[in-house]
Amino acid sequence: ANASHALTARMQSHQALSQRWLQFCEALALESSIQRIECFDISHTFGEATVASCVVFGPEGAIKDEYRRFNIKGVTAGDDFAAMKQALERRYTRLKSGPNSLPDVVLVDGGKGQLSMAEEVFAELQIDGVMLLGVAKGVTRKPGFETLIPAGTSKPLKLPPESPALHLIQLIRDEAHRFAITGHRKQRQKTRNESVLDSISGIGPKRRKDLLNYFGSVRNLEKAKLEDIKKVAGISEVLAQTIYTAFHE
Repeated sequence: ANASHALTARMQSHQALSQRWLQFCEALALESSIQRIECFDISHTFGEATVASCVVFGPEGAIKDEYRRFNIKGVTAGDDFAAMKQALERRYTRLKSGPNSLPDVVLVDGGKGQLSMAEEVFAELQIDGVMLLGVAKGVTRKPGFETLIPAGTSKPLKLPPESPALHLIQLIRDEAHRFAITGHRKQRQKTRNESVLDSISGIGPKRRKDLLNYFGSVRNLEKAKLEDIKKVAGISEVLAQTIYTAFHE
């Protein structure tokens, strides 16, 4: 019975996705035979540990083994436009010269600024035949109020909140957002865990491991008193003072 219910639910989900896919093609005047949509999003905390995500969807749904993340380097903190451009350049420079197919549609989470970055990258790489579409949140930033901005036109596209095509766009956009946030949080935690300890002379892999095992996390070590740091096996009084100073200077 459980298997039967699961199969029924899966078939209904597949049928709903297929309907959304066809409605999406119709709304954007695309051939119903398109096979690939890619969507990009940027995530960071006040410019820290910026990560871009790329999620891939086909008529059957998400193609998760083709998802990619990009750790953004060398751009001004908080510059989402530059971050988007770097992610697009890295993605499509590789796809253009590799065996993998280019997508039929590229969605970028954002308005005209992010979309202009996509147009610039595709022009530089001389890639044609791919529809670029910006997905701008409405004033209320609530689902159903998004504005779609096709490249090459000054006329935004507004779909009704109940539109299956819009629901598909929301699904893909939200998945890109989730994937970006997950990567950003991992990168931010890694950076915070490593940055201070790695800069302290005398802290090698073993002592680092001993400190983290004793305190449980870098955050707890940061809050620790000097007397508590001295209690860790292998940490001399001088090294304990160095560690304490590194976190509080």
